[in-house]
Amino acid sequence: MKEWMSMQTIIFLGTRRHGTSREALQVAKEMAYFTVLFTDKRGIGKKPDEFPEVDEIIFMEDIFLKEELMNKIQKLQVEGKVICACVSFIDPYVSYAAGISGELGLNPISSEALYEAESKVKVRKKLMGMDSSPTFFVFEKQVSSEEFAAAHKDFLPLILKPAESNGSKGIKLVKTEREMAEGMHYLQTKHPDIPILAEEYLEGPQYLIEVVVYRGEVSIIAVIEQECSKSFLIKGYKYPAELPAWQDITLKRTIYDMLFHMGLSTGSCHFEMRSVQGKWKLVEINPRMSGGAMNRLIEEGTGINLVKEILKMNVGEAPLLSPLFKKCTYMKYLTVDVWGKLLHVSGQDRALLLEGVKYVYVKAEKGSILSPPRSMGDRYACIITCAESIERARGIAREAAKELKFYVEPL
Repeated sequence: MKEWMSMQTIIFLGTRRHGTSREALQVAKEMAYFTVLFTDKRGIGKKPDEFPEVDEIIFMEDIFLKEELMNKIQKLQVEGKVICACVSFIDPYVSYAAGISGELGLNPISSEALYEAESKVKVRKKLMGMDSSPTFFVFEKQVSSEEFAAAHKDFLPLILKPAESNGSKGIKLVKTEREMAEGMHYLQTKHPDIPILAEEYLEGPQYLIEVVVYRGEVSIIAVIEQECSKSFLIKGYKYPAELPAWQDITLKRTIYDMLFHMGLSTGSCHFEMRSVQGKWKLVEINPRMSGGAMNRLIEEGTGINLVKEILKMNVGEAPLLSPLFKKCTYMKYLTVDVWGKLLHVSGQDRALLLEGVKYVYVKAEKGSILSPPRSMGDRYACIITCAESIERARGIAREAAKELKFYVEPL
């Protein structure tokens, strides 16, 4: 019986070395599943014991070659692996993995809705006309960036972004016609095959909302206030978000309406929303739970291991999504101000000794090249704290951050 259980298998498409996708592999192994990772990254798993939670790593030049992927999955089945789910926690494989699960006859996940959510253009068009949808325009290649800027100058300021970006990559705020033309030209050059969106600039506090939908039942797991820099980098997260009762109600109603229009009946996602003069406006939807240390923040704040519950949903078990408690929790990310090679990081142990500090993690490795922040990937350490109030938890995180010292050799 034990041997049979060990062959119950979850297939993962892609992973990062840190964050939610890596944690999903570890949780699946703790749940006693045989774990198989398909990756297109040649370096993954090359170091001894780098991925001890993964039972088998299969390299593919292109994971989107469905026939080859299905042949490899069939080979796993011939070997005696009982495939229970095919999942992904990273772009761009989320909806693809859900579709593979469907073709294998596994627990149905809303792959079409997730597919639409992977494209910012598709999302905007799907939700167009809703009160939560901001004004937007899609840059068409038939016109030049100068012509586009001239045609839309009356709507400035605008946010420019690639339609398939994530982690705050490539986001630009433009306030003049010239800035818009230059920004469009830059993004078109950098992302020649990806549509460019120009969106209404939204002013107001920003919130992240983690959501799971299971067989049509919507569970809002956490509403978290984000602290945004001028470059749209998120460096702080506050749970629970402090919203008046009426605003909490309108947020939930807005989320439910958008999920209905998207057609998401089973799956997980997260929203980023801004409160603009008392009205909720959509910044973006991502068809997966947030990356980084979000699972740890939610677990410290609610008692829910969201990664585990999402995996349970994917293998056909009912997830347990009711909070066990609600604690004031703060997550702070650290960046650096100079380009350089990392020599050493000190202070993790001292930071962990501070009362209220629950988690300290340094992502940057010795010898890696660090840079001032341009995207979420340039956040190099994370601290999570709990206290009797959000402001107290935030203060503890600041004190813990002072203990961490990055020794960088400038380039």
